[in-house]
Amino acid sequence: MPETMQAAVLHGPGDIRVEQVPVPVPGPNEALVRVAACGVCGSDIPRMLRPGGAYHLPLICGHEFAGHVVALGGELAAAGTVAEGDLVTVPPLLPCRACGPCTQGNFSLCEDYDYFGSRRAGAYAQYVTVPAGNLLVVPADLDPRAAAMLDPAAIALHAVWRTKLRAGHRVAVIGAGPIGLFAVQWAALSGASEILSVDVSDEKAAMARRAGATHTATSPEAARDLAGDGYDVVIESAGVPATVDQAVSLVARLGHAVFIGIPHEPVVLPKTTFSSFLRREATLHGAWNSFSAPFPGDEWRHAARAMAEGRLEWEFMITHELGLDELPETMHRLGDRSVFSSKVLFLPNGD
Repeated sequence: MPETMQAAVLHGPGDIRVEQVPVPVPGPNEALVRVAACGVCGSDIPRMLRPGGAYHLPLICGHEFAGHVVALGGELAAAGTVAEGDLVTVPPLLPCRACGPCTQGNFSLCEDYDYFGSRRAGAYAQYVTVPAGNLLVVPADLDPRAAAMLDPAAIALHAVWRTKLRAGHRVAVIGAGPIGLFAVQWAALSGASEILSVDVSDEKAAMARRAGATHTATSPEAARDLAGDGYDVVIESAGVPATVDQAVSLVARLGHAVFIGIPHEPVVLPKTTFSSFLRREATLHGAWNSFSAPFPGDEWRHAARAMAEGRLEWEFMITHELGLDELPETMHRLGDRSVFSSKVLFLPNGD
């Protein structure tokens, strides 16, 4: 085992340096994981580029990852629940398991959680230590890049399960990033009769059709023209004030809208939108993270099975596969939107 490793270290807003740092040593109930792939989450961009984005500095970000176990702490080795060589995906939330929500199995709502890549060292690095409870062993023949994409797949499923999506429903998905594209697929797998994908990007509209969208719209006007009496389920994954307004306005009578995207500026609903939401008796849901009991939840296990069985497609979403040396420049380009991307994966070990 090498003593040092390559990692992309955040020293300040926009100050990202690829450095040699010590390889972390696993504690008694931890494993050392050699990172095979780590995806860029939309939350990483403001975290790494904006003031106040990180809880502490310096920090290694990155929380959508998978890899292979290369060393075990003594207690974990004795437990025999995981072995060296296992392919694992890592749910990034570390719940306290003691607060009210945790004791009820609502781990997404933990009041005192830790989190890879924001509160503790993440996986924009060659190695990371992972507690036993966050090691989800997946089939050895699953592509590690797919395993690294289970986080957005589980987030999308968690949001879908917050609604009453049933076979035959009309569904609209706003935002065609990875979470939105997985939401389109979950809607299709649930038997939706019609799926509209809304995104301003023509490239992402094409991806949405590949994911199973029956209709696409690249403008609010086009979406309204297709809406008719509204959609039974609307899934908002973009996190932009205008798309939040759009999501509420597209809901059918007695329909459900669920919100995944995280806005970074105030959200104001116009009077007409709010009035429509009231008069249609629509239900609005928040969706936060992707975890339930037993941890990490059926969202993760169901998503892993769907990927392993080929029912959930993922590879068409990947637009970039890069080494860690390219991470600083790529983050800045993503921040100023000078590069089209759906899913950016970093392969720290060149796998």
